Amino acid sequence: MDFDYVIVGGGSAGCVLAARLSEDPEVRVALLEAGPADTSRQVQWPAGLAVMARTGSHNWGLETTPQPGLNGRRGYQPRGKVLGGSGSVNAMVYVRGHPSDYDHWRDHGAPGWGWREVLPWFRRAEHNERGASRWHGTGGPLNVADLRSPPALREAFIHAGVQAGWAHNPDFNGPELEGVGAYQVTQRDGQRCSTARAYLSPHLERPNLKVYTWAEVQDLVVEDGRVRGVRVRLAGDLQTLQARHEVLLCAGALLSPAVLLRSGIGEPAELLRLGLPVRHALPGVGLGLHDHPDVVLAVQAPQATGGVALSVDGLAALARAWGPWRRERRGLISTNFAEAGGFLRSHEEETVPDLQWHFVVAQLVDHGRELVWGNGFSLHVCLLQPRSRGRVSLESPHAEVPPRIDPAFLSDPDDLDRLVRGVQLSRRVLAQPALMALGGVERAASRAARTENEIAAFIREHADTIYHPVGSCRMGQDRLAVVSPTLRVQGLHGLRVVDASVMPRIVSGNTHAAVVMIAERAAAMVRAARLGRDEMAAATLPA
Repeated sequence: MDFDYVIVGGGSAGCVLAARLSEDPEVRVALLEAGPADTSRQVQWPAGLAVMARTGSHNWGLETTPQPGLNGRRGYQPRGKVLGGSGSVNAMVYVRGHPSDYDHWRDHGAPGWGWREVLPWFRRAEHNERGASRWHGTGGPLNVADLRSPPALREAFIHAGVQAGWAHNPDFNGPELEGVGAYQVTQRDGQRCSTARAYLSPHLERPNLKVYTWAEVQDLVVEDGRVRGVRVRLAGDLQTLQARHEVLLCAGALLSPAVLLRSGIGEPAELLRLGLPVRHALPGVGLGLHDHPDVVLAVQAPQATGGVALSVDGLAALARAWGPWRRERRGLISTNFAEAGGFLRSHEEETVPDLQWHFVVAQLVDHGRELVWGNGFSLHVCLLQPRSRGRVSLESPHAEVPPRIDPAFLSDPDDLDRLVRGVQLSRRVLAQPALMALGGVERAASRAARTENEIAAFIREHADTIYHPVGSCRMGQDRLAVVSPTLRVQGLHGLRVVDASVMPRIVSGNTHAAVVMIAERAAAMVRAARLGRDEMAAATLPA
């Protein structure tokens, strides 16, 4: 049970690290995943996300604490519990964010993480089916593609956005983020392409790589200022995996801080309250949690729209779709639901987009957790740079008890003000001829909210996450930073955190692409450290 590297979490970052580090036949790598392998058809079918997001299938199914900003409701936090992590259950949208996001990281305690430094790593990870360019790469493990069978409904939304005054943007990862258009997705041949499929699966036979599924990590082994291994329950037995060089914590923004706290790494007062020994005082662990708050306008249509629907016509279309998908990997089964969207500014004086749309080719109520009969479509609007900050803490020292998750949604009044404006702008698009031609009507819950105060009340009653928690093990150089710019846990040897928790501030868009980039750079740093080389230099590629 001795390895050079032990990776905790077989999600989007962990699979990248396991594949890259095991390229060196001289090192032994262990990857620990709490869930199963990614062999389920629900994972392979892109449309399977509709099932996995709603149920405990391949999903931790976590909840927040009651949120005062959401009228005391508990938010839902689905996170992947399967090889590939949340990248095996998400909507596969490939978005990097705005260049200024990364320059903000660089200028606020994370030198070496500016846009100029990270863009080459996005290109290295990517195989974009549109071809290579200044903005895109080919030959990388992560396949990025256009949807193979988009319905006309998607084009109606894009047309409506242009009618409403926004520019058509054919590539949200190109020279400009703002505008409306179709999303590219992490799919290959009409199937999901998670990092488990892209990075890990091709190399599972490597003799120096051991993947443990159903591995329940208890805590880290900390001795004399160094993390030396991981205590994990395998097939019911508690075992210790030793790490000769490093432990790489990749359990995500909600679970990585929980593992640190259970290991005695965190704010001493919190640890002592739970009866945990203080092995390393680090007050920032769990602080800074934030997420994209999101609200959905669902539209009922009197007839089939060409999207996915629980209706006589819609169910018949789904039944017909299985044949084309089995033969050609095309049709409705290849949808990611959130097929199109846009990036917009809530006010003209904003210099970069602060709102994002996800146009969904189905009716969504309660973020898809409630089944709705009938035809229709939905428009999500989320706030890209929320000011609200929360935290992850522990309810119990025991690993089987979920952590206490408090994103503090809408605790800053500015967040609510921007979302109100986002709903108003969304209605501007829904009112355009291209969508009005479908005869749709907003569902009653949102339709009744017309004034700003009514819209604010609707948001408080119906908003939730769009599944992008970050920031709970923040990268930086101040007292509350958890990891350094080389992702090493401050003041400890042999431990790094590599996942969305290290983001100093959330990116302006879906977070999966950024996590893959972070993991690619982390792998280069880890290799350099073993060879006694400069870590940040190793994580720098030619622009």
